[in-house]
Amino acid sequence: MASTSTKEWLTSSEIAAARLPDLPQTRQGIELMIAQSGWRSTDKARPRVGRGGGFEYHISLLPQAAQLRLRHAPDAAGWEEARARKNLLWSRFNALSKAQKATCEERLKVINRVEQLVRERGLSRTAAIGVATHDAGIQKSAYYEWRKATEGVDPEDWLAALAPASPSADGAVPQVAECHPDAWEFLKSDYLRPEKPGFSACYRRMMEAARLHDWAPIPSERSLRRRLEADVPKAIQVLTREGKDRAKTLYPAQRRSRAHLHAMQAVNMDGHKLDLFVRLPGRDTPTRMYLVGIQDLYSGKVLAWRVSEAETWEVVRLVVGDMVEQFGIPDRMYIDNGRAFASKKISGGARTRYRFKVRPEDPQGLLTALQIEPHFVLPHSGQSKPVERAWGDFAENVSKHPLCSGAYTGKNPNAKPENYAETAIDIEDLKRLVAQQVAEHNSRTGRRAETAKGKSFDETFAESMRRPTTVVRRATEAQRFLWLLASEAIKTQKGSGEIHFMGNRYWSRELNQYMGKQITIRFDPDHLTKPIKVYDLNNRFICDAACIADTGFDNQDAARVHARNRAEYRKANAALAKAHRKLSPMELGAILEKGRKAEERSEPVRPAVTRIFTGNLAAAPAETISEEEFSDSFSKALSRVSGGASILSFPKGDTAER
Repeated sequence: MASTSTKEWLTSSEIAAARLPDLPQTRQGIELMIAQSGWRSTDKARPRVGRGGGFEYHISLLPQAAQLRLRHAPDAAGWEEARARKNLLWSRFNALSKAQKATCEERLKVINRVEQLVRERGLSRTAAIGVATHDAGIQKSAYYEWRKATEGVDPEDWLAALAPASPSADGAVPQVAECHPDAWEFLKSDYLRPEKPGFSACYRRMMEAARLHDWAPIPSERSLRRRLEADVPKAIQVLTREGKDRAKTLYPAQRRSRAHLHAMQAVNMDGHKLDLFVRLPGRDTPTRMYLVGIQDLYSGKVLAWRVSEAETWEVVRLVVGDMVEQFGIPDRMYIDNGRAFASKKISGGARTRYRFKVRPEDPQGLLTALQIEPHFVLPHSGQSKPVERAWGDFAENVSKHPLCSGAYTGKNPNAKPENYAETAIDIEDLKRLVAQQVAEHNSRTGRRAETAKGKSFDETFAESMRRPTTVVRRATEAQRFLWLLASEAIKTQKGSGEIHFMGNRYWSRELNQYMGKQITIRFDPDHLTKPIKVYDLNNRFICDAACIADTGFDNQDAARVHARNRAEYRKANAALAKAHRKLSPMELGAILEKGRKAEERSEPVRPAVTRIFTGNLAAAPAETISEEEFSDSFSKALSRVSGGASILSFPKGDTAER
């Protein structure tokens, strides 16, 4: 539909938006052309009236082809209709096969050849059609049919308009042959099953059902196979026949960048069941073990790991403790919602823990106490927990190591090796092997991760830790009780207060205070020779008790060391006793004697009320003697002292003399 009123004055933006022939297709290109052509210096350019200003240009300045397009341009509704028609043409063309697109190109060549002969050679259209169809080896009727398909279509859309007519207008492939609806539903339902039956077997069963129920018509097997591929999307076939996990791969995986993090800012943790038979002490039958580990998200380095018989909260707690002791406390941890990781002892008190019943009185878990924010993610998801990708390396480098020959179980029951269950690896040998392979995994260069860029995980981690912007929290030695395991109450020995546990003896001088009493210990089950932490029954810390090793009966060096330690202990106790016993026995006696004398000189008891004496208070005159009387008395006293006659002798015999 042609426009009844063509706009005579246009801005540069409007000219670019119209996408006119023989003109630049962008506003910048139009402005450059206007400057080079000097349009603004003519009377066919005028200032634009309205907000924004600028210039408007008369339509006569445009090339002839552009003017023709504008004068015959459809209105707004016509433009929408034309745009929809264009989209339909090209969507149908894009659905064609390579051979069909090549056919369209051959048809377009014939039409262009006719136009070329008319324009350049001056031939009549009839003669030009005859020459072009003869050279192409086609009938003239075919040319007229193709030319009719391009009527009313812009030249740039002729290629799409020449598409074969086999597809319908909406691009859908028409049904090959009519089929009874019940037969068709029976065939689809039988084919779209998890057992993944073959199409031929499903078709035979459908034919049997059609014979029993008189379903007709029934097309051939090839026709129904083509219809199934056309009607049932590939995603539905994968989902119903191969399962949800396979169907998830049809959607592009999310690519998560870790470049914005730094080392120890975020970690992820998971467990992996090793494909190995392991021999444990005291067990006749070998078993399989779990490898539980923590990986730094920024660098990919495996920070801590433990080998355990099962994924339990105890081993999770110890692995977290190993990481915290050696590298620090991360801000976030990504774990799955399994029973071990979501246990109340690990993540109790976290707001996002959706396992077990959450109560306000629940105690804080280890992560909550350390202020580590847990993020629970989908299990078996490499995008959420990159540590699962590392398990693939350990499945190859540990389970298939030469030291494990004969102990490898295979990744599933259908992949058992020929030497299945011939032997088993000792648990201590397995731990040494895992330690070696973890170190090799971290130090291997040439990593192609976004943050590694050819370096090893160790180098990437160390480089990030050295940056001044990397801040990592550290735990104190007193906080180790958060991740060490607590045993039941244990009674200390009466003689010295030492602790007997798991065949070992532990002691510290502070335990003398708790001889024969109940205490609680916290320990690392994998390192029982390290000191244990001792608490009273009220969970108050007492001391770190070191392990006392047994020695040989004739080991003189150990005896000397033990004697020296005991002498130092006695000397320390003597010094402590001296500090507590500051007074000697003589000083104690002197203090007591001083107290007794004070009691002897005590003031006499006086009445509470006294009466004042009111008689004659003058002193009586002393009696005087003469000098002769004094001399006579003094002589008598001397004679008595010198043994005079006044001294009486003791009587003799049994009877007294009369």
